[in-house]
Amino acid sequence: MSQDHDHVGGSTNAAALSKALALTGGFLLVEVAGAFIFNSLALLSDAAHMLTDAAALAVALAAIKIGRRPADKRRSWGYHRFEILAAALNASLLFLVALYILYEAWGRFRTPAEVGSIGMLLVAAVGLIVNWISMRLLAAGSTGSLNMKGAYLEVWSDLLGSIAVIIGAGVIWATGWTWVDPVLGVGIALWVLPRTWTLLIEAVDVLLESVPRGIDLDTVEAAIREMPGVQDVHDLHVWALTSGKVALSSHVVVDGSLAREEQLEDGLAAMLASRFGITHATVQTELASAHGGVPPKEWHAPTAGNAR
Repeated sequence: MSQDHDHVGGSTNAAALSKALALTGGFLLVEVAGAFIFNSLALLSDAAHMLTDAAALAVALAAIKIGRRPADKRRSWGYHRFEILAAALNASLLFLVALYILYEAWGRFRTPAEVGSIGMLLVAAVGLIVNWISMRLLAAGSTGSLNMKGAYLEVWSDLLGSIAVIIGAGVIWATGWTWVDPVLGVGIALWVLPRTWTLLIEAVDVLLESVPRGIDLDTVEAAIREMPGVQDVHDLHVWALTSGKVALSSHVVVDGSLAREEQLEDGLAAMLASRFGITHATVQTELASAHGGVPPKEWHAPTAGNAR
């Protein structure tokens, strides 16, 4: 992934997040007002969820802007990891909101709340439109960035909340069955929790520098060993710097042919990028005779994302 492409993608994501944040923040004020006007605890709970959405979008936007900062002497990899911290924070917020919904649902089962169902339905309908537009804005970036995925899931869960409030308001208006509201709340929470847990695990994996999902370390080692001139591989590590930026470091023992060694460098760089999406490879080559006193040679794959 080239740095130019990263910059363009980051700019696109930032623009989408800015628009989604403006929509969410504006509707948050409307929903809080509606909750008090129509005495709707459901709307107030949804407004609390909307508040976490706005906070999550703001954090995600800040992550992109901070992530653009260049590397310096203290942070030689730059600020790319801030995106992962934002994703972990968003997942934690989602998790807490889902637990809060379960708690509120239990309270409403015991003490049903009287609400202005028509006003509740109208406000929730506006929220549905706002969340749908925000989802459309964030959808494209959610597949390639954990940060954007976290923001997208926040909005997606709130869209479900709006649908639940609309359905609940309609049923309550038609039947007077106030227990419908907490049942829908429990359904939303149970839908959100496993997806939130998955996002949190993915973020933690990156922070722990685990081998990225979809990459098998044994397969990478075997592919390196298959390269002409390679006699042995050791100290192999593969990890993600952030979403879409995978790095590798290794020691590779090669034969004594300088020409073959130079060909190996180019071949390894191309193979790692094309087969595994590893765009930053640091490989220390050691001649088979190095143990007799020939110093090792370190090279960096001449692929995009190689700058420190």
